[in-house]
Amino acid sequence: MTDTRDTAMLARLGVSICLIGSLMAPVYAADLSAPSRSFDVGRTLAETHCATCHAIGKKGQSPNPKAPRFATLAQRYPLDNLAEAFSEGILVGHGPMPEFQFEPDQIEGLIAYLRSIQSPRKRAKKRVVN
Repeated sequence: MTDTRDTAMLARLGVSICLIGSLMAPVYAADLSAPSRSFDVGRTLAETHCATCHAIGKKGQSPNPKAPRFATLAQRYPLDNLAEAFSEGILVGHGPMPEFQFEPDQIEGLIAYLRSIQSPRKRAKKRVVN
């Protein structure tokens, strides 16, 4: 009789673990997809608001020669510092750029997108003196 009780208890335990796992899986999956959603928001923002002047991908030249390529922004500015500018309204001196103000989730997405496309910093060649 003890074996039957043990088996029943193990069966209930197994069902409980499966139930808990099935309830937790969507929560865990949502957390994993959050960076992806953030990145997509940033890419869409860049395509919608920035691509007419800036090169927004890893390669290519900006349509407006005075507008920096997004892939090299980290060489000019700490990307985290851009978050404040995006929230307060960014104004720059490269022509007729409209003033933008973004919501916190949009800023997070844009910064995530910018981080994903940064080119490695170019290093100066060392000169050999003979």
